[in-house]
Amino acid sequence: MVQMFPVQIEDKTAIAVSVALPKTNLLVVSTEIGYIMCGALDVQLLNDKLADRKIIAGRAVGVKTIEQLLSAPLESVTAEAETIGIHSGTTGHDAIKIMLEHA
Repeated sequence: MVQMFPVQIEDKTAIAVSVALPKTNLLVVSTEIGYIMCGALDVQLLNDKLADRKIIAGRAVGVKTIEQLLSAPLESVTAEAETIGIHSGTTGHDAIKIMLEHA
């Protein structure tokens, strides 16, 4: 099953997507300029092979719901995310807030 719903952070809106897959969930919260995702995100790939795309993204591991994704500290982030103030340890909520402020 796929669920998509808005996530309000202050007066701005991000979009959450949850995909129930066999034995796992794919979780994403996206803004106009970037996104955070569950452990399925390959940050190293984004930083190395796709660096020219300058993708703003972060990864949280061990999360099973969108709420957990937003409250968890990010385990890793792209180099481009760091340029706008998102670092490993930033909560998903704060990372999305920063992205929305920079959109």
